[in-house]
Amino acid sequence: MANYMPDHVSGVCVMQQRRRFKQTSTLQVRLANEAEQLRTRAAELPQGSQRESLLQRIREIENACNMIQWIEPPRLQPLS
Repeated sequence: MANYMPDHVSGVCVMQQRRRFKQTSTLQVRLANEAEQLRTRAAELPQGSQRESLLQRIREIENACNMIQWIEPPRLQPLS
């Protein structure tokens, strides 16, 4: 069953197919990559509000990664 989202055009309901994008890496990996890029940018900036904004975003990303670890079920270890 395909997912459709209504699009109201001049009183007529037209259905559009939802665009899907398959992620190739986990959310945690994507967040870690973004945090690393932000750290690089923040290191190049002088002290100021822009740098503080980037550092705040990095802290938010780190908190999100921690929350993901809390809610992920533990992975089973293979028997040796």
